[in-house]
Amino acid sequence: MQITANGIKLEVEEHGAGSNPALILIRGLGTQLIHWPRELIEGFVAQGFRVITFDNRDIGKSARCPAPGVDGRAETILADLAADRPLRPAYSLNDMAQDVIGLMDALRIAKAHVFGISMGGAITQLLAIHHADRLLSATIVMTLAHFTASPGIEALLSQPQDRAGFIETALQGDRAWGSPGFGAPESYFRDLAGRAYDRGADPEGVNRQLLATLTSGDRRAALREVDLPCFVIHGADDTLVPPEGGEEIAALIPRAELQIIAGMGHVITPKLAPLLVEKVSDFIARRAV
Repeated sequence: MQITANGIKLEVEEHGAGSNPALILIRGLGTQLIHWPRELIEGFVAQGFRVITFDNRDIGKSARCPAPGVDGRAETILADLAADRPLRPAYSLNDMAQDVIGLMDALRIAKAHVFGISMGGAITQLLAIHHADRLLSATIVMTLAHFTASPGIEALLSQPQDRAGFIETALQGDRAWGSPGFGAPESYFRDLAGRAYDRGADPEGVNRQLLATLTSGDRRAALREVDLPCFVIHGADDTLVPPEGGEEIAALIPRAELQIIAGMGHVITPKLAPLLVEKVSDFIARRAV
């Protein structure tokens, strides 16, 4: 369904009883609500949650959010980086955090548990920093407290492609950054990439998300002031965002819990989903109820 949140249209799906505590899942860069494994959603529903999934702005079936003077083409961003020119985002991660608050308002959710991965994990940090009064808990997964344009950033920039090229690029990413201890067949990733392309792949939209992430600033000092049950999860085998990133976040947030999972990389697969459901549900039962 489409809702209006923070002045834009977001594509949203709800799972489970509306009377249950809300758990909002926030995706990472360039990925869509269909990238959440069915096993993760159904697992949380079985644990008694009202699970909310949505397409972030600029991807899938949600609104596109260009801005005057902002060029989302990969070659322009690379040229700015090479010339050491300041990156110009079309919007901020704070705007994307406000999208979540707007989603909650539209669905009349006073407070929610939030689970965010990668870029979504950074959005979750901002929610914990600026909107703790709307959260019951925050689960922060495979992310950093401070993003920079590090070497290899080219691999995250999106280029226009036909359907076959888009699928092959997605497969390359899954091979490079996947979860070796919780693998899935190539057919799973191929089908997922094809469906993502058909729903709404937008290279400039993805790059605008990346610009927002890279210019989101340093959250480390603010995280020291967070007063909220926080659970930090990271893969020991994450080749995109090393586990030291999660360790740093957990060390900064007072009373945060940390779980480093062997065999987990930067992709949540169907085989990994039940373990995450177990860990997060246990944390919420102990710390946030």
